Amino acid sequence: MDFSSKLLENAVNEVSRLPGIGKRTALRLVLHLLKQPKENTSYLSEALVHLRNDVESCQKCHNISDTVLCAICKNPKRNPSIICVVEDIRDVMAIESTSQYNGLYHVLGGKISPIEGIGPQNLQIESLVNKVKNGDAKELIFALSSTMEGDTTNFYIFKQIEKYEVTTSTIARGISVGDELEYADEVTLGRSIVNRIPFEQSIRS
Repeated sequence: MDFSSKLLENAVNEVSRLPGIGKRTALRLVLHLLKQPKENTSYLSEALVHLRNDVESCQKCHNISDTVLCAICKNPKRNPSIICVVEDIRDVMAIESTSQYNGLYHVLGGKISPIEGIGPQNLQIESLVNKVKNGDAKELIFALSSTMEGDTTNFYIFKQIEKYEVTTSTIARGISVGDELEYADEVTLGRSIVNRIPFEQSIRS
């Protein structure tokens, strides 16, 4: 791809480094920005800089937050004894969109995947186990995607906490095997949360 401007080329190269965006899509986005008023581009760049510099991780659930505690953890109307275990913020957003869940979350930051070099020590598993040890959680809902990595992570956590007095459940298999939560429709995902089943039962099945 030949460019008449080095500045244009640099911008396209940077945008194309984003996941799922090739050079042609990057060029289309950059050209769109060039057609917009300059202040619009300034707003975008400022928002990205603030995002990168100021975003925090909630000290309680590890969700992305603007403050030490996220809005969900600070909400007194949420049930703190039920914790939904998810991979990342996209799963939190997917479940929240169903309006069927009123507990808290615990964001692991990924799934156990030896192929990718991700082990339990690379995830927020220890802090989750500590919540169970301290009696902060009465029920854990495993809401990881129904993939081999997701099931492996669920089982690992289950083995770490099975000696403690905590109920473990998993979302019902309205979500197809191999599906990611973020792509599930709201009705199916909502029903999967409401109709969750004991985790031990999911192992036997």
